[in-house]
Amino acid sequence: AVFSDYNYTLWNFIPKNLFEQFRRIANFYFLLIFLVQLIIDTPTSPVTSGLPLFFVITVTAIKQGYEDWLRHKADCSINECPVDMVQQGTVVRTQSSKLRVGDVVMVREDETFPCDLLLLSSSHDDGTCYVTTTSLDGESSHKTYYAVPDTMDFKTEQKVDSLHATIESVAIYTGMDTKMALNYQSKSQKRSAVEKSMNAFLIVYLCILISKAVINTVLKYAWQWSVDRDEPWYNHRTEIDRERHVIRAFTDFLAFMVLFNYIIPVSMYVTVEMQKFLGSYFIAWDKDMYDEELGVGAQVNTSDLNEELGQVEYVFTDKTGTLTENNMEFIECCVDGHVYIPHCVPVCTSVDQCGPVWTSVCLCSCVSQEHEDLFFRALCLCHTVQVKEEETVDSIKRGIHLGKPTSFYISSSPDEVALVEENVQCIMSGTKGVVSSCVCSRFELLHVLNFDSVRRRMSVIVKSSSGEYLLFCKGADTSIFPRVVSGKVEQVRARVEQNAVEGLRTLCVAYRSLSPVEYEETCHQLDDAKLALQDREQRLAQAYDLIERDFTLLGATAVEDRLQEKAADTIESLQKAGMKVWVLTGDKMETAAATCYASKLFRRSTQILELTKKRTEEQSLHDVLFDLSRTVLRQRTLSGSGSGNYREIFLEISRNCSAVLCCRMAPLQKAQIVKLIKASKEHPITLAIGDGANDVSMILEAHVGIGIMGKEGRQAARNSDYAIPKFKHLKKMLLVHGHLYYVRIAELVQYFFYKNVCFIFPQFLYQFFCGFSQQPLYDTAYLTLYNISFTSLPILLYSLIEKHISIETLKRDPTLYRDVAKNSLLRWPVFLYWTCLGLFNACIFFFGAYFLFDNTTFTSNGQMFGNWTFGTLVFTVLVFTVTLKLALDTHHWTWINHFVIWGSLLFYVIFSLLWGGIIWPFLNYQRMYYVFMQMLSSGPAWLGIILLITISLLPDVVKKVLCRTLWPTATERAQVGRTLFRLFIVACGLLSHFSSMAMRGCWILA
Repeated sequence: AVFSDYNYTLWNFIPKNLFEQFRRIANFYFLLIFLVQLIIDTPTSPVTSGLPLFFVITVTAIKQGYEDWLRHKADCSINECPVDMVQQGTVVRTQSSKLRVGDVVMVREDETFPCDLLLLSSSHDDGTCYVTTTSLDGESSHKTYYAVPDTMDFKTEQKVDSLHATIESVAIYTGMDTKMALNYQSKSQKRSAVEKSMNAFLIVYLCILISKAVINTVLKYAWQWSVDRDEPWYNHRTEIDRERHVIRAFTDFLAFMVLFNYIIPVSMYVTVEMQKFLGSYFIAWDKDMYDEELGVGAQVNTSDLNEELGQVEYVFTDKTGTLTENNMEFIECCVDGHVYIPHCVPVCTSVDQCGPVWTSVCLCSCVSQEHEDLFFRALCLCHTVQVKEEETVDSIKRGIHLGKPTSFYISSSPDEVALVEENVQCIMSGTKGVVSSCVCSRFELLHVLNFDSVRRRMSVIVKSSSGEYLLFCKGADTSIFPRVVSGKVEQVRARVEQNAVEGLRTLCVAYRSLSPVEYEETCHQLDDAKLALQDREQRLAQAYDLIERDFTLLGATAVEDRLQEKAADTIESLQKAGMKVWVLTGDKMETAAATCYASKLFRRSTQILELTKKRTEEQSLHDVLFDLSRTVLRQRTLSGSGSGNYREIFLEISRNCSAVLCCRMAPLQKAQIVKLIKASKEHPITLAIGDGANDVSMILEAHVGIGIMGKEGRQAARNSDYAIPKFKHLKKMLLVHGHLYYVRIAELVQYFFYKNVCFIFPQFLYQFFCGFSQQPLYDTAYLTLYNISFTSLPILLYSLIEKHISIETLKRDPTLYRDVAKNSLLRWPVFLYWTCLGLFNACIFFFGAYFLFDNTTFTSNGQMFGNWTFGTLVFTVLVFTVTLKLALDTHHWTWINHFVIWGSLLFYVIFSLLWGGIIWPFLNYQRMYYVFMQMLSSGPAWLGIILLITISLLPDVVKKVLCRTLWPTATERAQVGRTLFRLFIVACGLLSHFSSMAMRGCWILA
């Protein structure tokens, strides 16, 4: 009975993790480059490729290993749960992972079932037990189960005396064969849209790299074609060397690949990994997503999908426990058209005796006091509610009042609990809204006609202390009204319809008085049906149909399945942000539709289109889809009439609806709906959110899975990518965290490609001036540290703390989410702009320095600069330009930004001074000695550096000013509005200050 959610084990971590990492194009490419550098003679050291690659692989492995270790801990907490197992007549405590099929398990009160069990016996005499399925489907109501009749009496006095409220059952399915596990979707590796864009961009840059290497190889041999440009006389090639021109050309091609390989930003991956890992803590630390009631905050199970939170287009949500609290609240009742609305005000002498005050609204002129009395008695008697003491479910205690355990009610229907809690203390009477004194009455429960989904009602037969037999019945209006022969039907029907429009759950209450002869006949019918050996269920249904008739209507109740706090506001914000919300639930359509109206997913003006089994039975599926298509898509004909096209037609219809509700969904069907949308031609980003184990499949199937850590179990939270306490926290997670994460990582990716183009394209241009000799433009230390030290930390900090717009603005205006939707910041036009900007800056660096070097006597003593000074000048302009470019893109400045940006530039200067100012004994060359200091001693070099940096940054600044002025986005308009508001506040402050000074001056003059 072992559950596993981890990816690695101790033995396969290294090979499996290496395999996963080298599936990335950049990692695999740098591995090949490193091997090439080891095999052949290349212009750069193998350290320049091997060291960054080793750093990337190590950091990523540590991060992924840590996250998998957390999954191991979560799995162990489940697999090592203690379980009592019966062996050889004794109770043995073992771990749930050691259970096998056929083991007899003893489950005590408030314990969790370790696997699928068959109930053999219970401590209750009738062999019943009450089970909550919160960890399966989020339902917190108690469901009644019965022991196998043949084993129901299989008990001993010793067990009864030593164990209280125990259940003996036999394991029938364990581990991954349980019903819950079989409903799980197979877990696969999720990759974000940003990572897919990164891979696509890498392929483009890899093609550019190969093109550069091919061009330089061809031009090299074209350059050396003439005899006077062949090798010098002291190094002439032999005839054997001349015959190996193909091998030599291939070797030169590989050498150029090594020389230009830095255009592929291998350090980008480790920076992205660190940004995701460190950035995930901001979600966990968010105090706005902490729930005081549960004592938990948001939880991040995987940090690989942070930016995907800013790209969601479809939200698939469960209903019970996710949108609603699964906590019914009694709203009102109607007796013969007389409406009672309770207000919880203490009117008794003690807390335990306090009852509600009822405010009445009279809808008719005549109200029978007898009917009022019967109505409230029916609510107190017609139910299957049980009294229970303190209960603990998933470490959350119920039945605690002022620190002391108290009794509370449990039932298979949460509606019944709400009705009994409001009415059990006192029976209300009177037409003035006055609470009568508590009247104690005794009734004997004779028969219970249980509720079923076909009849949609339940009844009880009771005997009063005076000997009168009464049949009380409550159920759906459609099942009660046809069986009523008297009562205020029209008045009650009108109130029921009004409550249904308001999204309330309604029940009608009726009664029938039975004579002793009728009661005896009823008992005979029930006994015959219960003892039938064949068609027992059908015989019982027929008996119920004969008994439940000729009712007198008493009234109706209205109960609200309370929405979670701010659930409606969250859904409304998500829809404004451009997301489509689908509700996937196992509930019936009427209940789910009421919740959709209450949560503002459906509006009163919304045209509702239904695709139900009843409608497909009346019409063919083709005709139903034709009608829906004509309504939604404005199409007069369906393209194709084969059954194979129905799926595409349904998908097209659903995608054009503002909201979709799917009812009576099994767990795997929920996952299939999510998969259907994922596989559509637009390939939208999907998010699934739920609270129970029946939601795990769709959580795993969606691009982003979110679990609710409510009181309905932890299965969804354990298997999700992110977990939040309440549904309302989804708003900030998407509109704020998702928005900011995507903007930050999009800037990070584009910036990395940009700075590497600026870095390596001057190296390409330099080959045209050195006879394609593979001479490096930069020193080895600069090649190695450019991406690791000089330019990595500023962009990492930027991607962690940048806020291009305030959090309050993002929450207040959900439409800003649309500006970053559909991967807008990583589209090909944006990528092309960054690449062209990098090429432009690289040309400015190289040719600007080249024209300055046209006069080689830079220094005051007439000393000439060499090629390493030229490369250092280009590299200095490069480092300052790309760092200042990031500074210009920063909107949210803190002391950390200042420290990192200016500190990085200072570190480069200090490193260059030390690297060129000391003769290092471990180096076999000293080509950089005194180069940097010699460059800084030249006035024209200083002027050239400042001039080239200014020219490089100017086009981007001009472009931003023009775009913000002529074609501003919603985000840019919000930024301008925020700036104007700040200026207004500052101006008001200055005006107030000057006014106070003027007033003081007036007093002084006076």
